[in-house]
Amino acid sequence: MERTRNFCIIAHIDHGKSTLADRLLDLTDAVPERERMNQILDSMDIERERGITIKAQAVRLVYRRDENDKGGDGETEYMLNLIDTPGHVDFSYEVSRAIAACEGALLVVDASQGIQAQTLANLYLAMEHDLEIIPVLNKIDLPQADVEAATEEIVELLGVDESEILKISAKTGVGVPEVLDAVTDRISAPETEVPETRGLVFDSHYDAYRGVISLVRLFDGSLKKGDSVRAMGSEEQFEVLEVGCYSPKPTALATLGVGEVGYIIAGLKDIEALRVGDTVTRVDEPATDQLPGYAQVLPTVYCGLYPTVGDDFERLRDALQKLQLNDASLFFEPENSRMGFGFRCGFLGLLHMEIVQERLEREFDLDLIASSPSVKYEVTEASGESEEVTNPSDLPEFFEEIREPMVTATVICPKEYVGAVMGLCHEKRGVSVGMEYISTKRVQLTYDLPLGEIITDFFDQLKSRTRGYASYDYDTKGYEISDLVKVEVLVSGDPVDALSFIVHREKAYYRGRAIVEKLKELIPRQQFEVPIQASIGKRIIARETVRAYRKDVIAKCYGGDISRKKKLLEQQKAGKKRMKQVGNVEIPQEAFLAAIRI
Repeated sequence: MERTRNFCIIAHIDHGKSTLADRLLDLTDAVPERERMNQILDSMDIERERGITIKAQAVRLVYRRDENDKGGDGETEYMLNLIDTPGHVDFSYEVSRAIAACEGALLVVDASQGIQAQTLANLYLAMEHDLEIIPVLNKIDLPQADVEAATEEIVELLGVDESEILKISAKTGVGVPEVLDAVTDRISAPETEVPETRGLVFDSHYDAYRGVISLVRLFDGSLKKGDSVRAMGSEEQFEVLEVGCYSPKPTALATLGVGEVGYIIAGLKDIEALRVGDTVTRVDEPATDQLPGYAQVLPTVYCGLYPTVGDDFERLRDALQKLQLNDASLFFEPENSRMGFGFRCGFLGLLHMEIVQERLEREFDLDLIASSPSVKYEVTEASGESEEVTNPSDLPEFFEEIREPMVTATVICPKEYVGAVMGLCHEKRGVSVGMEYISTKRVQLTYDLPLGEIITDFFDQLKSRTRGYASYDYDTKGYEISDLVKVEVLVSGDPVDALSFIVHREKAYYRGRAIVEKLKELIPRQQFEVPIQASIGKRIIARETVRAYRKDVIAKCYGGDISRKKKLLEQQKAGKKRMKQVGNVEIPQEAFLAAIRI
């Protein structure tokens, strides 16, 4: 146990966490040379396509350190349990779970971009858990890297000596061996508190053949094949069929010892039996106190997911349950709307929502329709009763007041883009809280913003207005009273629940106008006229019309009396009217996706 080190890699998105993990795997010969590839820990296709880490990945490395330089004798073998974490704000729950299983963290900072918003957020998470922080300055080989300025920022932020900052290039491998040495020198070995076995489940996934596979950090005791164990939270008992570790492929072990990170398989088919945050202990020598698990994360963005084929409802339920095992921040509950039976799902952000929908369609072969994303509102009805509304269609027609969720957003950007960022925040009804220069070139802006305004296109606009240099992070603040209305979208006079949304009264017309114009482009022409309207209550605020296909019925009339032409046109008009009464308009999936982005 004295030669075991548990650590994670934390950083802002795209600062080189997965590349550094690759180099550490190479240095410790964890992967044979012929099997090496970039971002080897990003195992999902969707991660590779988007170039981002979505799931935290745990891997065991064996580091043989030459102690001759330190006056020692020969090599010392260390067991390093590394967890590579995501960098995007939407996956911060993954980071918090990884941090709880570690004693130390590598804080990676891009030398060309410096400290960014998610760097700070992840650093504060690590500090809350009293982790040993090792600052690592990455990408020093880039032509645009400003090593001196980035070093100053780290020194000022952490209060460390400049000599403690490791300057590396994960891509070329320069300075990476010193990272392994720093991990073994600076991060403490795990300590045990009680003799009984206690292990914290920090991640799980479902395998069709082996059932639930749980990743566990053993804080006390040990586990081996054949042990009878109990989940202290769910009170379920089961027998361990296999224990092992990822190195990075699954490798079975005889025993999982104290301080180690690995997986346990118990052949469980019941997804509810062993949840993330639960504590496992042995039945014959049970522990009395549970390990502190994880606070239940609260969703910030809600949307409805509906199968295009009604018979797929149960398949969708099964898929969501299996995905929730792998992604503990996902929330869902069944709902019935005009679109049929589906699920109201809660996510940590818009990217999280996109990833979940894409995983459901790819991994479980489902065809889904997603409604417009919304947040949770608090509504006081005329009777004085309060209720929470996540679906715009559930908003009552008459109410006393409505409160919307607010967040405190932190934006870090170069000083030349301060004006552009302030303009964007004011457009989103933001209120300035503070402004601080974190270096001579970079500014930290703090704004109170309505969550409903930033869940759609705020991040995209922030990146485009600052040429990609700005970064942001946010924390929930509470609820405030606001003048909000529900805008319904009607296609051929029928409301489309999935496209309705709640918006501030001042922006209702512009959002309504934008969505009907977009739908006009996307809804295919029919044999009859299709009106597309946006309304607040009974009042229509915007309208566009998809013109009908029209055959030239008077082409065969050469001259003759005008009444003959009128008769043919009237017959055509009557036919179109009948068609409109019985015709259904098929709204393509692209229309729902476009509505999300407006």
